[in-house]
Amino acid sequence: MEHFYTLQGEGFYTGKPAYFVRLAGCDVGCVWCDVKESWHTENQPVLTVKDILDTIKKTPAQIVVITGGEPLMHDLNPLTTVLKHAGLKLNIETSGSSPMSGDWDWICLSPKKFKEPLPESIAVAHELKTIIYNKHDFDWAEKFAEQVNNNCILYLQPEWSKRKEVEPLIIDYIKQHPQWQLSLQTHKYLEIP
Repeated sequence: MEHFYTLQGEGFYTGKPAYFVRLAGCDVGCVWCDVKESWHTENQPVLTVKDILDTIKKTPAQIVVITGGEPLMHDLNPLTTVLKHAGLKLNIETSGSSPMSGDWDWICLSPKKFKEPLPESIAVAHELKTIIYNKHDFDWAEKFAEQVNNNCILYLQPEWSKRKEVEPLIIDYIKQHPQWQLSLQTHKYLEIP
């Protein structure tokens, strides 16, 4: 759908430069999605893997983040094979609701209530990033925190449109449950892509 070089705005790699490749197509359909235009594949640009690599190589990017939509709706093996061979570090941001494909250095799992992640995605997550829209989402977060591996980093992130309401709840929750950390969408505060 789009691709650009910027700073990672959220999660473990916050503040690191990264090249983002946003793939079109999503069957999860979160009501609060901030990139709803990524849901449909019609009228989206089609690029070859070589085109993507050539564009990335015009930047000093060392990290590439594959996101969506829901990127795992696609077979990501051809893309990750070429990007890895070029020496790039590959991160994915996914709901984990489609079968895992690709070769990843970092897997950010962000489970959505509209279509739960598959057990195989939960098992390999490096980072669990749960979006908090209301107070019931803390139970949702804990459900998956119990399933991830012991090395997985746990993040709670306010849904952007409700941040003023839920940030205080998240802060109080983390103070009572110190295994969690706060993730903010710093790119939105900074007004960068």
